[in-house]
Amino acid sequence: MIERKAQIFNVQKYNMHDGPGVRTLVFFQGCPLRCEWCSNPEGQYKKFQVLFKKDQCINCGACVSVCPAGVHKIAAAGKHFIDRDAECIGCRKCEHACLQSALAIVGETKTISELVEIIEEDRPFYETSGGGVTLGGGEVLSQPVAAASLLQTCKQRGINTAIETCGYARPEVIEKVAPFVDLFLFDVKHMNSERHREITGVRNEMILQNLIWLLDNRYNVKIRMPMLKGVNDGEEEILQLVELLKPYKDLKNFKGVDLLPYHKMGVNKYTQLGWEYPVEGDPKLSNADLERIEQAITKYNFPVSVVRH
Repeated sequence: MIERKAQIFNVQKYNMHDGPGVRTLVFFQGCPLRCEWCSNPEGQYKKFQVLFKKDQCINCGACVSVCPAGVHKIAAAGKHFIDRDAECIGCRKCEHACLQSALAIVGETKTISELVEIIEEDRPFYETSGGGVTLGGGEVLSQPVAAASLLQTCKQRGINTAIETCGYARPEVIEKVAPFVDLFLFDVKHMNSERHREITGVRNEMILQNLIWLLDNRYNVKIRMPMLKGVNDGEEEILQLVELLKPYKDLKNFKGVDLLPYHKMGVNKYTQLGWEYPVEGDPKLSNADLERIEQAITKYNFPVSVVRH
């Protein structure tokens, strides 16, 4: 029997922000959204990516000589550059050849057994803290079969499970994974569908439909709102969210709202990928802004907290 595999781009241990207790966070590659503020752009596509720190490169050409895919090249002026039209095959020969640590290959194929072995390494932390594993990305539901297999295996082993999701998936995908998920960390990026399309590339009808289905069917859900000034911090936007969630506020499976302030931790990755950073200006909210939004939601007796990474 052929074992399921997942394409991932990172495993982060001892995480305290993405679910209860100490978590192991597994990042799946591939995402149907293109959020302007994405802090993990290397996870947007389900393929190997080359991160290049240009300021550390000495143009020695060592990577050029070992790359079988023609990703690395030397220009006529003697400068190293990445041919972004060439397809990296993930052999990592360039990464090993670079003495300046200017290159990093992102992306790795792991079997479910290999991932479970990594997750199991920290079982004592889960047991003492009430933690477990959280699958994120990218978007974990872009690899639904691998995600369901990993979640089911963890549940069978008594490991608490959570997923971070944008919610943009076919309803049957949500229904398939839901029985193996102890907590959905569910993004609501904007309530207006057209505005949602402008800032993420997709409309939000299917997202909100999936959210309501999870709440109606008594699956544990915590809402997460990435907060950007001038994007989704207005009073009307907050009130629309409150109205949507009002029928569920007294249910045990509704776990409240997390506000995620905008940060710039992923900006350097865009440069290393050879991409332009889409966000103009600085949409970071002040503490006063965050307090205003927090109070506006708390007024309706919703649990709400500001999560600062």
